[in-house]
Amino acid sequence: MDRDLISKKDLLDTTGISYGQLYRWKRKQLIPEDWFIRKSTFTGQETFFPKDLILARIDKIVNMKDDLSLDQVADKLSPMLLDYELRKSAFSERNIVSRVVLEQYASADPEHTVYSFEMLLTFYAVDKLLQTGEMTMDEGGRLLTVLREHFQKFEGKPCDLIFIRKMGVSTFLLVSAYADIYFDTGVKIVAKLPMAELIEQLRGKLI
Repeated sequence: MDRDLISKKDLLDTTGISYGQLYRWKRKQLIPEDWFIRKSTFTGQETFFPKDLILARIDKIVNMKDDLSLDQVADKLSPMLLDYELRKSAFSERNIVSRVVLEQYASADPEHTVYSFEMLLTFYAVDKLLQTGEMTMDEGGRLLTVLREHFQKFEGKPCDLIFIRKMGVSTFLLVSAYADIYFDTGVKIVAKLPMAELIEQLRGKLI
């Protein structure tokens, strides 16, 4: 269940940024507080980061900071595109999710229906799991319900989507990121998706 992490030392060595830059970007909210993970090691307490997320974020900051102020960069890197909306017809045309997802789960929505970023995210998450071949269409419908009913309760805090199955019965969980979770014997963890990573991926496809 552990996410791939990178230590602060390795992060600075890999990216070439300085300690001062890292913490200035943190103060400017370019890097979320929740990505600074304190863990005990044999040398004491050290800071780690979710590797894929932090490397992608630093690459974006470096590429944008020469043309924009740090405040402008922070606006563009806001974790949720709160004001972003997209018509169903445009969403379909951009092939961000497979056509079968919209046909299965949004067939009743007229083409002029306007989706919020959060709604687009639910379709994107379902499409991701369907593409693995591990999830049925019926399970996809249940996942949509779970996301629509509970994702907003995290209020922007990082969380993970966990898909488990035992004796043919599937369950979806939304849990706080970095939480320790233990399951009953015989539970198969079909997939674990950090929602922050899905948000980053979807943002990249939309803007």
